[in-house]
Amino acid sequence: MSVPDLVAVVAITLSISVAAGIVGVGVLLLLRRTPLYTQPATALTVGVVSVVVSMIAVANLMYLSPHDLVVAIAVAIAAGMSSLLVAVTLCVWVAGNIRALSRAAERIGNGEVVVASSRAGSAEFARVEEALAHTSEQLRLSREREARVEASRRELVAWISHDLRTPLAGIRAMAEALEDEMVDDPGRYHRQMRSQVDLLASMVDDLFDLSRIDAGALRLRFEDVALLDVVSDAVADVRPAAGDREITVDGALPRDLSVRVDAGELSRAVANLLMNAVQHTPSGTPIAVRVELIEERPTVSVIDRGPGIDDEDLPRLFEAGWRGSRARTPHTGSGAGPGARLGLAIVRGIVHAHDGAVVATNVAGGCRFDIHLPAASDRATG
Repeated sequence: MSVPDLVAVVAITLSISVAAGIVGVGVLLLLRRTPLYTQPATALTVGVVSVVVSMIAVANLMYLSPHDLVVAIAVAIAAGMSSLLVAVTLCVWVAGNIRALSRAAERIGNGEVVVASSRAGSAEFARVEEALAHTSEQLRLSREREARVEASRRELVAWISHDLRTPLAGIRAMAEALEDEMVDDPGRYHRQMRSQVDLLASMVDDLFDLSRIDAGALRLRFEDVALLDVVSDAVADVRPAAGDREITVDGALPRDLSVRVDAGELSRAVANLLMNAVQHTPSGTPIAVRVELIEERPTVSVIDRGPGIDDEDLPRLFEAGWRGSRARTPHTGSGAGPGARLGLAIVRGIVHAHDGAVVATNVAGGCRFDIHLPAASDRATG
């Protein structure tokens, strides 16, 4: 082919392609609000038409015989039609996958759970479908957690309202009796009122501390202390309220074993577990405190002789304000008055702030609470 003929072929092809492209862009602008598959189908149609028309124009330019020209045109049209059929099929198939993903997204928006299928048309669609299924599962778990938190919040408000009402009613009654001068021993009433005020102050302090923990505002002051000393301080704080219950400390760890913790907060967590044991242990029964290494982690265990906890209640044991079964209500004479029952929730918050874990299990003749602290190597690397 001579150079002038080659230049003519290129010029004709470019002219037809540019014209087809301009028409295609105009059509795509008109179809921008139509279903997705019409747009790639239109673009592919424009490309195929451009090729066919260019082939026919060039074939006609080459001054083929009428027979050869008809054959070239027929071949170009047949190839174009088959290409259009494949292109439209591909567009419909892609559009079907996109509609499936769109329906899955709508179901997720409506709160439904979607599951990844094995009918995805390509690896990319399969990954998107798996991502949507994972998102759906995460949203389901999040909604369940939110529902549990909301239910727990409502229960906490109801229980605290009840617990606050009891001492307030007592204070009001005693104040009215003193005001009407209907008492023979005003000093005893004053002492009882002060006791009720101290109880209210304790409940409010617990609420404030729990709110700080939930808000992530609990600031710990870490220092190296002997774990047995922290536990001994907690036992000393609780012993006056233990009544006739003997609290024994079994320390398997050497006394010089140090842990890097906030001594005051950890001592409070242990004291809360001990008070919980005092409240639920019958009079005259011992409470054991163990300090040991479990899987290389320093662990403080409080073991009581209470009635135990129902297995279905164990997951909720550390929720704020949760009461549980009647079997775990404070024993008469335990020295535990009404309260917000936030002790175990505060324990969990303090232990988690130390990157530890607290678990409760039923054991023979009672219940066991374990505080697992990070190993010394974990704290050093953290």
